[in-house]
Amino acid sequence: MVATPAWPPQSLPRLFVDEELAKGRNIVVDGNYLAAVLRLGPGDRVKLFDDRTGEWLAEIVEAGRKRVVLAVGERLREREQGPDLWLLFAPIKRGRIDWLVEKATELGVARLLPVTTRRTVVDRLNLERLRAHAVEAAEQCERTTLPELGEPRKLEAVLREWPAERLLYFADEGGGEPFRPVPGPAAILIGPEGGFTEEERGALRALPQARPVSLGPRILRADTAALAAVSLWMAAAGDW
Repeated sequence: MVATPAWPPQSLPRLFVDEELAKGRNIVVDGNYLAAVLRLGPGDRVKLFDDRTGEWLAEIVEAGRKRVVLAVGERLREREQGPDLWLLFAPIKRGRIDWLVEKATELGVARLLPVTTRRTVVDRLNLERLRAHAVEAAEQCERTTLPELGEPRKLEAVLREWPAERLLYFADEGGGEPFRPVPGPAAILIGPEGGFTEEERGALRALPQARPVSLGPRILRADTAALAAVSLWMAAAGDW
């Protein structure tokens, strides 16, 4: 007996579009990827998601190197309700921060917020490039949402306006409790590779919602520490 293949096939190309999708709408996208690279043409199907309404099946009705017209069909999935986790991180050098954003997106982080500390050595971020990495990661890992990417902010300002209902776990190289997350809205803060200053550590510990945590006996690079902490939190939240 021949097995009936699932529809739509999981191998269909998947694309983020920054406009609201609905059945019957025609969407125009750049033709470079679908037409020039994948060599798709009229009648071929793709999956679309918009970070608003979920994921949709679409069919190419016009294909050219400059533009592709897609007719939106059935909705495949509603927009997911992901874990309520923020990742705050001191900016690090290009390449490693790209990797951090990509993997945090794959793991399901809801918000990414660069935080400037006293020992932060990178003072400029290309947010457009980082968003492109997040979009590509979401396309590949089947997310129907994109993480919110915030503008860089100073640590002092972040702590001053911290929401009362959200726990803040910060990796404290000076010592902390083993990381055992509890349910509820949360954030993880990873400092620069030089660590937090004593003044910053004191300000963090003075915040009622803050929890100093340890990520084990080994010294981890900032990007490794961030993804290790996110993985531990996701596992505890049941999203692993």
